[in-house]
Amino acid sequence: MQFMNNTAAQIRQLRKIHVPTERDDELRKHLYRLFDVDSDGNLTSVPCRYTAGQETRGVILIEEPGGGKTTAVRTILQQAEFLAHNPETGAPRYLEIQVPSPATLKSVGLAILAALGMVELTSNAKAWEIRMAVKHRLGVEGIRVLWLDEAQDLIMARTANETESSLRMIKSLMQGENAVIPILSGTRRLAELATFDPQVSRRFTKIMPSNLQHGVDEAGFVDLVEYYCDEAGIAARVGTEVMVRLITASRHRFGRAIDNIINAIECALWEGAKFLTADHFAEAWAMQEGCDPGANVFLSEHWLSIQLDQGAEEYDEARMKRQKKKLEKV
Repeated sequence: MQFMNNTAAQIRQLRKIHVPTERDDELRKHLYRLFDVDSDGNLTSVPCRYTAGQETRGVILIEEPGGGKTTAVRTILQQAEFLAHNPETGAPRYLEIQVPSPATLKSVGLAILAALGMVELTSNAKAWEIRMAVKHRLGVEGIRVLWLDEAQDLIMARTANETESSLRMIKSLMQGENAVIPILSGTRRLAELATFDPQVSRRFTKIMPSNLQHGVDEAGFVDLVEYYCDEAGIAARVGTEVMVRLITASRHRFGRAIDNIINAIECALWEGAKFLTADHFAEAWAMQEGCDPGANVFLSEHWLSIQLDQGAEEYDEARMKRQKKKLEKV
């Protein structure tokens, strides 16, 4: 039992590690430039004003699932000392919301209000009442950054008018006395924002991190695996040939690659191994994917021809249809 507890504790510590990337630097730059500075040049929590001092600006982060965007945004916000503490409430000056699915102006507005502790309004409330309540409560709580994660669901409303209504609410939150800085993070569908409301889109800068690439990122991952192994108290016996497979197995996404590394180390720790090898990556990936050896990227001689996520697009399309049917019942 003690061995099990130690292994679980080690893996928990590994999962707490945040590996900074160029995306973090980009996100920090895009966000920090939107705040004013004091007389000494130090960042404050006061948003910069644009358009003759009438409105704020925002940031959109677009990355496919498994890239690590959610962890990146959360880390950058937690590290921003000027947003860490509101002396009037004792809470941070930012608010994290996962966009409900399906998303409407009402459902998004009510999710924001619920996170702020206001549950008096229900879905029977008028849209304008919810919009005004959201703006008021954000001001009362001193929120300066509103982060909407999984924001691609804003683009999946039943009609274009519903999507535009949600986007207009976001635009209204960027205007007036208690204006906030929105961060929208989501998958590539979020890039369609400009199609629905060019005026909203122009108020945001966009970040679209690159996927991992063969021939470019293997060496960096060898170092990263060695770092994680050092933290776990074992040695790494993997080279670039395993990292090439890791990139493919992770669908070329950084966050997934980190998860696969930690899962492989967990397999090594469970068997009491002193070295991390390719076999541990194969074992961990088989557990995750539920595949036979011939379809295992870390075992097959023909791993490049293995078709990954064949049904993913069909599933996503079916999910969109289910959400629209839910909206039709509202």
